[in-house]
Amino acid sequence: MGLEGKAVNEEVADTQVPRWSFLRYNSPLVQVSMTGLVCFCCPGMFNALSGMGGGGQVDPTAANNANTALYTTFAVFGILGGGIYNILGPHLTLFSGCCTYVLYAGSFLYYNHHKDQTFAIVAGAFLGVGAGLLWAGQGAIMTSYPPPARKGTYISLFWSIFNMGGVIGGLVPFILNYHRIEAATVNDSTYIVFMCFMSAGAILSLAILPPSRVIRDDGTKCTSIRYSNVSTEAIEILKLFLNWKMILIVPAAWASNFFYSYQFNNVNGALFNLRTRGLNNVFYWGAQMLGSIGIGYILDFSFQSRRIRGFVGVGIVALLGTAIWGGGLAKQLTYSRHNLPAKLDFKNSGVDYAGPFVLYFSYGLLDAVFQSLVYWVIGSLADDSETLSRYSGFYKGVQSAGAAVAWQVDTHNVPFLSQLIVNWSLTTLSYPLLLLLIMLAVKDSNKAKEGITEDAVRPSLPLAVERA
Repeated sequence: MGLEGKAVNEEVADTQVPRWSFLRYNSPLVQVSMTGLVCFCCPGMFNALSGMGGGGQVDPTAANNANTALYTTFAVFGILGGGIYNILGPHLTLFSGCCTYVLYAGSFLYYNHHKDQTFAIVAGAFLGVGAGLLWAGQGAIMTSYPPPARKGTYISLFWSIFNMGGVIGGLVPFILNYHRIEAATVNDSTYIVFMCFMSAGAILSLAILPPSRVIRDDGTKCTSIRYSNVSTEAIEILKLFLNWKMILIVPAAWASNFFYSYQFNNVNGALFNLRTRGLNNVFYWGAQMLGSIGIGYILDFSFQSRRIRGFVGVGIVALLGTAIWGGGLAKQLTYSRHNLPAKLDFKNSGVDYAGPFVLYFSYGLLDAVFQSLVYWVIGSLADDSETLSRYSGFYKGVQSAGAAVAWQVDTHNVPFLSQLIVNWSLTTLSYPLLLLLIMLAVKDSNKAKEGITEDAVRPSLPLAVERA
């Protein structure tokens, strides 16, 4: 057999798919699920820690300053992260990012004893670098590994696994601080458990495969591109700032984390006692799981036309967002930064607890459907890993710049009502721009075109393999 024939056989063998393909280690389903588990352990636990309000401390100043440092460096490395991922691949990119989460949780364990915020701020800056790398890699995996027609489903799968971290992470402070009704600061065990989860996520990240080794169920590879170089990525990243598609994404990206400081500190932190904040987080991140599944179904299965599905998705998110922010306004008019109500307890406050709890739950639901929608739009702009890693990195970079500003807005004691109005306005501004982007850039795909594309990139498989 000649060298050419041998190469063809190796390529065919490389793309053979067994009957139990959904269990394959190199399938998109397994790889996206594993990425979800990595984010379950690292940013999922970070979300639970942040959702406590003030990082679990009575004074939110240290956490606000640490988060400002975090999102400032995140803004830079979020944009650079896509290029770094294209150069280093998933192993080094994800592992480096995960390690910084452990350092951040450890800084609050230190703060529990020494009340010096310097370590927390420095750790926050390092976490911004690591988070930029992690989320750029995650975005590339989540948007490029799945089949084009099922990106919404895979995004909802990832989002559900990832937010289960927030659910479990919310249970940690709730259980460990359950009998500390009057406590204002979480105990050491809470931070130690978070650090253990984050360390496990760092180890698991080493098992993620590069896109060139991931095979879809139809036998096609996610991408044939392996690694890029520094000069190419520098040029491509600079081009993003002049890319009209990314410019239309900017308001949605800026808004998508801007509301966290308001929701965590000025709703959950201001209205509820310590143990109840932990319980609330269980449902806040649980709501995200429900929201991602619902919007994922709409974006993949509601209509045959992908563009129509996008229009419907934006319409639903816009209506839901208007209703939830309207409910938030009604509640916000009853208290202010200088006129805080008595802290609510899930067990002792009775019916007074119900309304604010539903509001906080709804904020979590809105976060999931909003961000899942944006990721779906980004995933619909291209199919290759290199381009999508840059797009995802740009999105996370702008998102983090907005978050850095938001945490300082809260540190400077801007009125709660003003923060709510700004958040509502930012999300509302993004809806017509997303509609315009879908109209101009998202193409309808049909089975005929997809079949031609797949046949063009797919090697001829033996009949037995086709049936499998």
